[in-house]
Amino acid sequence: MSAARAPRPAPAVGPLTVVTRPTDEAEDAAQRPLEWGLIRRLIGYTRPHAAKRNWLIVLTCLRSLQFSALTWLFSDAIARLSAGADPAGLWRAVVGYGLLALLTEGMFHFRMRYAQELGEQVVHRLRADLFANVQRQPMAFFHQTKLGRVLGRMTSDIEALRTGIQDVFFVSIVQLGQMLGAAAVMLWTDPVMFLVVLGMAPVIWAVNNRFRERLSRYSRASHESFSRVTATLAESVNGIRVTQGFVREQTNAGLFRRLLADHSRHNLNLARASATLNPILELNSQFFVAVLLLLGGWRALHGDMSVADLIKFFFFANLFFSPVTILGNQYNQALVAMAGAERVFRLIDREPEWTDDPAASDLPDPRPAAARAPAGPAAPGLDLEFRDVTFGYARDRPVLRDISFHARPGQTVALVGHTGSGKSSIINLATKFYPPDAGEVLVDGRPIRAVTGRSLHRQLGLVTQQNFLFTGTVLDNLRFARPDATEADVRAALAALGCEDLPGALPDGLATEVGERGGGLSIGQRQLVCFARAWLADPRLIILDEATSAIDALTEARLQHALARLLRGRTSLVVAHRLSTIRSADLILVLDRGVVVERGTHAELLAAGGAYARLHAQFVSGGGDHA
Repeated sequence: MSAARAPRPAPAVGPLTVVTRPTDEAEDAAQRPLEWGLIRRLIGYTRPHAAKRNWLIVLTCLRSLQFSALTWLFSDAIARLSAGADPAGLWRAVVGYGLLALLTEGMFHFRMRYAQELGEQVVHRLRADLFANVQRQPMAFFHQTKLGRVLGRMTSDIEALRTGIQDVFFVSIVQLGQMLGAAAVMLWTDPVMFLVVLGMAPVIWAVNNRFRERLSRYSRASHESFSRVTATLAESVNGIRVTQGFVREQTNAGLFRRLLADHSRHNLNLARASATLNPILELNSQFFVAVLLLLGGWRALHGDMSVADLIKFFFFANLFFSPVTILGNQYNQALVAMAGAERVFRLIDREPEWTDDPAASDLPDPRPAAARAPAGPAAPGLDLEFRDVTFGYARDRPVLRDISFHARPGQTVALVGHTGSGKSSIINLATKFYPPDAGEVLVDGRPIRAVTGRSLHRQLGLVTQQNFLFTGTVLDNLRFARPDATEADVRAALAALGCEDLPGALPDGLATEVGERGGGLSIGQRQLVCFARAWLADPRLIILDEATSAIDALTEARLQHALARLLRGRTSLVVAHRLSTIRSADLILVLDRGVVVERGTHAELLAAGGAYARLHAQFVSGGGDHA
């Protein structure tokens, strides 16, 4: 094995020890029960901001008590008006109410501010931890995991956690404190009436909870259908050339209309449920008010309760009942936050399928720092050897069998074969993106498992068919592998490749924005940028994975001498179909279904009259320059 693997409870089914993952349905669950372990871990993210968190809790508790105090003063003022006496006491109540209201709103400003700041700080740390762990995952993770799932963890799931931190927790404290304060005053005012209120609360909670479950179900269906709508829209826009080329406009429009109808149906269900819940809760509240009014009036008429106490009791009963609906909403949001927390922490905690061996050390870099200039290689190429290597993305389905070859420093090894023959898998092993299942890969005579991946990648140059560019300028992308390169270094690299006219062909020269995935440049221009980027990295091992397939014949002719200079003195693995790229290779490996069926130079393989000669004859007779 080329690396130490993290222990897993599940049986190994591939070149990596694979853990049993939750099903898609489990990961997509919209709600989870409240779990103290997840809550405690979220609270742990607030520890670096403990002072702000503690002040926020104090302000929140004070706010919950202030509501009861405001209601007390307001009801007391109304009671004094109804009694028609003590004008001085009335003014004291009014002034006290005004001052307390100002204090309450002033503290509310800081409560809101601290809650939003704390939520942002926790979200910032969560996203940083999530991104850092995704970056350390091996290539198998990105081949197995949908991009949408990673984006969902980073966006919607973490936003659900933000809501849980800055809204659910603190709003629930305020509402619960409000209910407890109101309950204490009602119990002190009239215990008999309080018992009636206490008996009504479960009824309102049960009605609210029943409809909230329906609302949650309809809301989840609405979100899922909207995701299908947006995904289809994005796919249709990206594939508009194919759509119009095959005259699929009307068919696609019909499919899209059906998705819209489905989304509309879920939205209507959600609207109907909401329109039913609110009147029912309102009716229940009115019914309970009528019951309290009947009972309270009867007690006031018989002298068991004063009118002032009855007025005060009604105000506090309203203060007691009003949080019921709010707490129901907060509870549902808490369940959504729990589901988001579980998914986010599962990804943050996910151990890589395999890691560098703890005993691995850096690969010595013979390149002197001062010599890393675009004029040519600063150090000899890497020595790369495969010894009886077998590998499969699943152990029961090997894609490479007993592969052996030796690329000595400065040599070029070309990989030829039909799609699926194993060419890219050899590259994945040579770059330590995957470990082999059996056999040994050696770099500079050392087993690749004993070499850290970072040190190997620092001496590697990779140019692929996808010619991926990052958002930014052309200059930013050229400096990607060597951030300290000056603009003069960049222009010298372009000149060495025979592409010095590239900046002049761009609207803003090297400052031209490449757009998303390099969409602002032509395919050929993107490929030239990738070649120059590899040149600037001054690698000891060059990987060319069909790197010239996107370049026209004229541009390729310009690049042949540049490629020769790029590869001179460096070890290279070349996957290509064009003869012009591989005919000068020191060794050509012909692969078929993961096995090397022929090896030799271009001339030797043609003379042998085997698989390579047949491929050569097939493409030459077709007028192509391929093999």
